[in-house]
Amino acid sequence: MPGYSLLDFAHGYVYGRWVYQYLGAKPASLFFRPFLSLGAWLLALSARKKTTETGHHPVADRYHGKVVSLDAAERLVTLDVGLELRGLEQVIPYPIARDIVLKNPDHIVVIECPCRAGRVDPCQPVDVCVIVGEPFASFMAEHHVKRSRWISQAEAVEILRAEHERGHVHHAFFKDAMLGRFYAICNCCSCCCGAMEAFAHGVPMLASSGYVSHVDVPSCGACGVCVGVCPFRALEMGERAVRVDEARCMGCGVCVSKCPRKALSLIRDPGKPEPLDVRELIGSQAA
Repeated sequence: MPGYSLLDFAHGYVYGRWVYQYLGAKPASLFFRPFLSLGAWLLALSARKKTTETGHHPVADRYHGKVVSLDAAERLVTLDVGLELRGLEQVIPYPIARDIVLKNPDHIVVIECPCRAGRVDPCQPVDVCVIVGEPFASFMAEHHVKRSRWISQAEAVEILRAEHERGHVHHAFFKDAMLGRFYAICNCCSCCCGAMEAFAHGVPMLASSGYVSHVDVPSCGACGVCVGVCPFRALEMGERAVRVDEARCMGCGVCVSKCPRKALSLIRDPGKPEPLDVRELIGSQAA
């Protein structure tokens, strides 16, 4: 693959093969420590190389998630043909790892979330990370037999809908070491997700869906339900209605689905990256 070095291959293998140890899941036995050291070395070397090339954030550049709506996530797991979309910098606003190349998109494996697996008392269920397409699905199924299972596209949709109902956020993840492209949809809670925790502490590894929450003030009952469920802390109560901090809002839609009076909706924000809608992207690249 052009631009994919031996170092990238080694990094990708370590990440996929020992993803739970790579991302810090416990326990990390003495047996795994050499591999963790190797992973840390590969990570540092790759980061130094990519930072020199791009001048951007060494972590976020190579490993990032795109917030997607439930509908957009469902479209990603229900494709019936292969897909190759490149040059998506307006959608995935990072200098590298921004392609969508899906081979055998109906090959789907769900694995235990490495972030939840690393928590003492994680959110349940833990098997909510959806690996889409080849070669990623087969690799994860082969090397994580006890933590993974093959699922159908319909089962993938069921997982997405159940996680949405729990108030969790759908992220399409991209990584340079994973062939520089999309490979998984993670369904993330702010209490367990390492990416959301890093984002909250200033690491820009999550990109907005392209939408922001909008309040229909006359319909708002000022109940505060949405404030309590917002995973990005973008809502606060005003005197008569909830207020949206549009700079913090990532357009995940959790508040929209939880509002008992249907006073919230998502609207397009032209100041944020374009949405990841595969139907529109396919149409625009075919035009």
